[in-house]
Amino acid sequence: MTTEHTPRPGRTWETTTARAETVVPDGAPAPRPNRAARRALTRDKRKNDRTS
Repeated sequence: MTTEHTPRPGRTWETTTARAETVVPDGAPAPRPNRAARRALTRDKRKNDRTS
């Protein structure tokens, strides 16, 4: 684990940015939700079934 701290005096923060955009062509199928999203949807569905 790394801990974040201020740099030495006179030193600037060095940050890099990464492009996270992905071009999706028109007419492409919708992406499947990831595992966490699928589990959340299932959990919510189960919860709603119990309360109905």
